[in-house]
Amino acid sequence: MDKKKLMLLLGALVVAIGTAMAARTLFAGASAPQAEAAQVPQGPKVLVAQRALPVGTIITADSISFQAWPKEMVQDAYFIDGEADMNKLLGTVVRYPVTAGQPVTQGALVSPGDRGFLAAALGPGMRAVTIPVSQKTGVAGFVFPGDHVDLVLTQTVRGDDGGSSGALKAAETILRNVRVLATDQSTETEIVEGKTVVRGFRSITVEVTPKIAEKVAVAQTIGTISLALRSLADNQTELDQAIASGTVKVPAGATKEQEEKLLGQAMNRPIDGATSFVTGGDVSRFQRRTLAPASIAPRAVAASAPSSAGASVIAAAPQGPVVRVTRGKNTSVEQVGRR
Repeated sequence: MDKKKLMLLLGALVVAIGTAMAARTLFAGASAPQAEAAQVPQGPKVLVAQRALPVGTIITADSISFQAWPKEMVQDAYFIDGEADMNKLLGTVVRYPVTAGQPVTQGALVSPGDRGFLAAALGPGMRAVTIPVSQKTGVAGFVFPGDHVDLVLTQTVRGDDGGSSGALKAAETILRNVRVLATDQSTETEIVEGKTVVRGFRSITVEVTPKIAEKVAVAQTIGTISLALRSLADNQTELDQAIASGTVKVPAGATKEQEEKLLGQAMNRPIDGATSFVTGGDVSRFQRRTLAPASIAPRAVAASAPSSAGASVIAAAPQGPVVRVTRGKNTSVEQVGRR
């Protein structure tokens, strides 16, 4: 091979290697773009709603939190981290609806002791009633404003004679999903060193409809009302069932805020009807399962026919189960199973 051809071959090889290296560098740079950091709002932290807060919502620790907010968008009405005391906001009531992620303004909350505080805690068309409780009937104090409870009525039903021998012991769940507004005269949940303080109380104030308020008033004269604390999961489950059955209807075209408001009102609505009950017989075999008929005192019944000695025959009182049969104005005692 002559010298001229060798020089051309070497030049072509150098050009090929340079082109390959340039192409490799170009493709490597395109396949690994530099990630740009997301712009984090620089500014103070303001108080925002963690979920939708309809009118009447009692503020709890899990419903609000501080979040960074652009400095130029901070308003004087906002609660600023470091300036606002979170513990003082717990137990306040939402006066105006607040959507999830929206800053909570000072005018949107009503503090205990302010005029119209309890009225602001009530939903539209609802009423507040107070029920006396004890440590035994009040879940030992583990009920706080904002919780939901069931009301259980315990009573003793006596027979027609008014005696205690034929009395029936019964307990009945008369209301479900009742929202607690206050315990005694406090609507606040006290927190010390991050822990909720459990205190006993002698009364609770709950939110009910006008008709249910009448039922509660009558129930207090019948027997003893006890509280049964509900799980948070129960409320969501019953809400899903109500939506599926059509009891709670969300109109078509409703915005997210309107939908959250409707669902929030439905979750706080007390449930009346379809009550459950147990009697003494369900607990112990030595108690009655149903109310017994009026007690029949053992007594002798004179026979209509005289005996051979001329004395009246005295028949023994019927033995075993009996029933009272009334025909017109006459009532007789008949033994069950007698032929």
